[in-house]
Amino acid sequence: MAGVDNPRSRPMTPFQERLGRVTVQWMTGINNVAYRLSGGRVAGHVPSGAPICLLTTTGRRTKQRRTVPLLCLRDGAALVVVASRGGMSAHPAWYLNLRADPRAVVQLGHDTMRVRARDATEEERHRLWPALTAVYEYFDAYQARTSRRIPMVILSPD
Repeated sequence: MAGVDNPRSRPMTPFQERLGRVTVQWMTGINNVAYRLSGGRVAGHVPSGAPICLLTTTGRRTKQRRTVPLLCLRDGAALVVVASRGGMSAHPAWYLNLRADPRAVVQLGHDTMRVRARDATEEERHRLWPALTAVYEYFDAYQARTSRRIPMVILSPD
């Protein structure tokens, strides 16, 4: 899917990135409300069936709590998330927030847990990337779209 013919593999123009940021913010708000009201029954999975979690971080500048829905994959007691931002040229704010303060809260269905975030090791990336692309094939296209290395984040119970 990440081939040259795939439009998701093409770099975004500045206009597309601006439009993408607004769209993601709008969709995030709707997804968060639906997820919380239904305990993850609505907006809790991607079409492939992979679960979505709500990750709440502390804003690195505002110190306000920020929540985003993210596809996640279990790896033992930890969860794995990807800071793809659809292949945009800059890291998502939630990832930058975790770099400033790795403590966060994850809601998965009705359950919440405190977590500590860290970047995946090379071994973890090598082992987990195929599992992530198996449930969401577009991660490969997003990586092809951008020159930045898309971070993979391990969220371990705190």
